[in-house]
Amino acid sequence: MTSIFPLSEGVFTIGHDKIFRPFDPQKDNLNDRPIGSLLVEVQPFLIVTESDVMLFDTGLGFEINGELQIHQNLRNHGYQPEDVTKVFMSHLHKDHAGGVSYKNHIGQVKLSFPEAIYYVFKSEADIAMQDHSLSYIKEEISPLLNSEQVVWLSGDSGKIDASVQFFHSGGHCKHHIVYLLDDGTDKIFFGGDEAPQLKQMKIKYVAKYDYDGKKAMELREHYAQKGKEEGWKFLFYHDVKMPVASL
Repeated sequence: MTSIFPLSEGVFTIGHDKIFRPFDPQKDNLNDRPIGSLLVEVQPFLIVTESDVMLFDTGLGFEINGELQIHQNLRNHGYQPEDVTKVFMSHLHKDHAGGVSYKNHIGQVKLSFPEAIYYVFKSEADIAMQDHSLSYIKEEISPLLNSEQVVWLSGDSGKIDASVQFFHSGGHCKHHIVYLLDDGTDKIFFGGDEAPQLKQMKIKYVAKYDYDGKKAMELREHYAQKGKEEGWKFLFYHDVKMPVASL
């Protein structure tokens, strides 16, 4: 049996400055934020199967009371960081990859999941280390990219193990990838920032924040249609109300 646990890090607004600012829907007013600010959840996903404890993306890398928030979230569900066996990265933007590493109490940089294999698309890593935008934080991701715990992915698609496939999609950023887990009973789709919220799967639009907005729109339509036909469970990384849903 496969279990899915959204690991919510909270609700945020993000504007053109790429800064994630906490937002309390009960108290805060979106109109008080800079024009064009988006309201998003940030939530990696923990998936537990008979053979693996898997993470899909790693969150912002924020700390609470001196501890990495994603570590706290794991423990809240009865798992330790050392239990994680596989980490699947859709891309390396800071809200998805901020939790790949952290500094311990004496300032040493450590990978957040010491026993895990991290799956990263090689061309995305190359761009991340060359990019000068605010979307990537090199000091957070470079310890991972230089480690021996990375398995580099390449090509248009591939099978990672008996249940997980990846597909090079390239809509949100040039080398974004998505994942489909098929355990023989459930099909679980993680679309990162190309299928980030339930409502976005139901409307047709081109987003300015995507690398290729037209392609991202077409991908959302494709994922929605395929998901309906095959009964996928979608994992929505940025959905404030509905982290897991079928269409």
